[in-house]
Amino acid sequence: MTIMQMLRLPFSGDGAWAELQRMDLSIPFLAWVVVVPMSFLPPVLLYYAGTHYGDSFLTGFGDKEWRFITTILFLAELLTFFVMGWLIHAVLEAHRMSVEYRDAYTLAAIAPLPLWLASLALLVPVLAVSVVAVFAGMFLSCALVYQGVRSLGRRSAHDVEAMSATYTVMAASLLAWGILMAMVWAF
Repeated sequence: MTIMQMLRLPFSGDGAWAELQRMDLSIPFLAWVVVVPMSFLPPVLLYYAGTHYGDSFLTGFGDKEWRFITTILFLAELLTFFVMGWLIHAVLEAHRMSVEYRDAYTLAAIAPLPLWLASLALLVPVLAVSVVAVFAGMFLSCALVYQGVRSLGRRSAHDVEAMSATYTVMAASLLAWGILMAMVWAF
């Protein structure tokens, strides 16, 4: 799969998702090669921002136990991948879309990529940059979920069942992301 095909994933349900399906990626491969390395980005960059920027980034930001917070965040991200793969499969099956577990976990591994990459904005010590990056990441992540559900479920662009399944998966995804962020700020 080329970089151009990867960049088309959030905007096109055509050939890029079919190519990804043809790659026949196993769940352990996705976990070890995609999810684990990318899940390191937010905790490492959050630790960097928390220990280097301190209160100049956000009031109270420098007083947190960043080692503990980032370790828990990393473990929660890994758990979220496995729960979301199962949830995507269950939701699509409930909406009468026959999808293999492998495909559901492929979507669970690909969909959070923009959010993981949005954490790179923490390299800039400006809160507004991070906020814009997070919203852009959420938009792209939701687009990936929609195109992934539609393509993996083999549905047309305006299929109501695909839209309903997408909204359910997006709601669960955003809830999981919100819980992760609330956990970071609670400690």
